[in-house]
Amino acid sequence: MMPKGGLNKMMKQFNKMQRDMEKVQEELGNLTVEGTAGGGMVTVTANGNQEIVSIKIDPEVAKDDVEMVEDMIVAAVNQALKKAAELNQEKMSSIAGGMLGNLPGGMKIPGL
Repeated sequence: MMPKGGLNKMMKQFNKMQRDMEKVQEELGNLTVEGTAGGGMVTVTANGNQEIVSIKIDPEVAKDDVEMVEDMIVAAVNQALKKAAELNQEKMSSIAGGMLGNLPGGMKIPGL
């Protein structure tokens, strides 16, 4: 049985966590990570929301084999998205950890 006022307190904590998560989502949109390939010949920048914001290709590599350039772009994009996902996970876990860190039996909520 939940102590008197426990549900109300839990709902307030949940509402605060939701507001904090919205704030972090906004902050993540302003943070960037980079993925590179070909020794920096291709650089892809993604934001913390896992959106690609820019792709830079060294003009010298553009003169080379198109398939090689395409492979470098794919590799750099995947690296940038992986870093963005890790950044996102880190930021969201810091919020959820405060409220959800005491779940019974080490339960985890998917996506957090």
